Formats: sequence, C-alpha cells, structure tokens
Amino acid sequence: MSQHSNSEISYAAAGVDIAAGDRAVELFAPHAKRATRPEVRGGLGGFAGLFALGKYREPLLAAGSDGVGTKLAIAQAMDVHNTIGIDLVAMCVDDLVVCGAEPLFLQDYIAVGKVVPEHVAEIVAGIAEGCVRAGCALLGGETAEHPGTMDPTHYDVSATAVGVVEADSVLGPERVRTGDVVIAMKSSGLHSNGYSLVRHVLLEKAGLPLDGYMEELGRTLGEELLEPTRIYALDCLALASECEVHTFCHVTGGGLAGNLARVIPDGLVAELSRATWTPDQIFRTIASLGKVPQAEMEKTFNMGVGMVAVVAPQDRDRALAMLTARHIEAWELGTVRKAAPGEEQLVVLTGEHPGY
Repeated sequence: MSQHSNSEISYAAAGVDIAAGDRAVELFAPHAKRATRPEVRGGLGGFAGLFALGKYREPLLAAGSDGVGTKLAIAQAMDVHNTIGIDLVAMCVDDLVVCGAEPLFLQDYIAVGKVVPEHVAEIVAGIAEGCVRAGCALLGGETAEHPGTMDPTHYDVSATAVGVVEADSVLGPERVRTGDVVIAMKSSGLHSNGYSLVRHVLLEKAGLPLDGYMEELGRTLGEELLEPTRIYALDCLALASECEVHTFCHVTGGGLAGNLARVIPDGLVAELSRATWTPDQIFRTIASLGKVPQAEMEKTFNMGVGMVAVVAPQDRDRALAMLTARHIEAWELGTVRKAAPGEEQLVVLTGEHPGY
C-alpha cells in the first residue's frame, strides 16, 4: 500500500499555482477587454486569438517582437507594475509604424517566478492601456510561472505586435530624397533603453535612492525612471495620411544617429543640429554624475528625441502643425543632403545643445 499523505507529488508542491493563475486571469480580463478592435473575433480564453484582416488591395503584414529590458528592475524595486506594459507596447508598435504599418494586434508573454494575481493584473492593465494608446487590440498572451528558475518577485515581459500596410505605401530609405526635412518628436524621457547604464551610474555608483525626491527632476528618481515610453503610432499614421512622409525612425538602443542611419540610403546624409533642442534634465543628470562622455550618451539614449519623421520639404510646416495639434512637441532637426566625396557617415550631428 503506497503512502501519499506527506510525500505526494503535485504541480503545486513543485511551485506552480494553477489557482493563482486563474485568479490573475479573472483580475486582468476587464483590462484586456478595453484593448479591442471591431476586427477581433472570439473572446478571451481560446487557444488562439482571431482577427479579421479586412479588405486591402495588396496587404503586407508587419511583425515585431520586443521586451522592456532592465527597466523592469526599477518597476520591481519600486513595486509599481502598471506602467511597464505601456513601455512594452511602445517598443513593439512604434517599430511597426516606421514602415507605415498600422498596428492591428499584440500578444504578450509574461514569465514570473511566482504568480501574484494582483501583480500580473497590473502588468496586463499597463499592456491594455498601451494598446488603447496605439489603437491596436490585445489579442491574447501567456503567463508562465517559473518556480526554481526565477526569483519569486521577478518577472520578464515580451510581446509581438502585428500590423498591416499596403504594398504601395511602404515607407523606407528608398523614398528618401535630397532636401527632405528631418522632424524630431520629443520623447517622454528615457523611454526603455539604456537602463543598465542608468542603474550603474545613478543607483550603484552615486547610490541615489529610488524614492528620493530630486529637486532638478521635480519628482522622485524612481518616478522619473518609470515614466512610460511615449507611443507615437497613431500620430505617425495620421501624419503619413496627410503629409508626404518618406520614412520614420524609432529612436531606441543605438541612439538617434544609430537608428536614423538605418533609414538613410547610401549616397545621402542626414545632417542634424544639436542646437535645435535641449535634452531633458535626466540626461544631464546621468552625464554629470556618471561622467559619461557625450558620444556614449548619444549612443545609449534617445537624448530627448523618441521618433523622427523624414518628410518632403513642401510638407514641413504642415507636419509640424499636425504634430503640435496632436500635443506632440516637434521641431526641425535637420535636412537630408548629398554625401560629399568620401563621406561615409549617413547621419551627422553638428553643434552643441543650448544650456546642456
């Protein structure tokens, strides 16, 4: 006769709590239902999300996957979990819109050391809010509990977004011309890149507390570092529908020059002027406290420019007016010119930031 009383093996004993997972779904379901579109078919809980593509002449699907990186460590240290999902959506959908694709839906993946239903619901609430801001549906996802391989308080998030663009409307380097105007759209702060350097400089070397109020920032350091990434998708789509936009550039890891170079064709140069803007205080704080050289700052951070539009010169004023009307601070960053003989750089930054 086998003995089960004290040594029975179960999934729960191994650390996976199915009931907690079910409770998390109950809590986040109302949030997820906010992020929908008319094309969504079926409800939450199926094995696959269904989405009706609709009528297009020659549709191209665009897909992109991303995560949030070590910004998660800040959220976990502060026990604030309802904004990181906005960052996650931003990193995915704003990559799609660069080629002119409208984000249709997103699916998320959350890996946790231990399912705390309230924390999972907060994460999903942020993802849903991001989807609402991007105009896309949250079509489903997966929450995986990883006991024994992840710390109980830790989690990681990633997502895949899918969008659509007509084949004859794809934006990119082949559309860029001499004389095009480069327009900057202001970032909301650090966005979701460079946090390993941020944590090293501000938390480890300078020993600053996340809950410490910083006069120059006007709030606590933690609040500044958790400021959600701005989502530009709907603004970019509106701009592309009314102006002759040749390409966009989402400024993420690699900085302004590194990312813009990806959409400038050989033989042309985007010449940008630092004199056109002053980076936010958080960038100045990191540079001064960490003694981080300008080149390293510009390679690691967006420096205040979160998205760039390259537009035909005749639409410069219209594009700036449209963005202003949509409450996006925007300005002319520079122009596109022919490369000089032997000039290999695709993006050149000149001058200095005023007051930096």
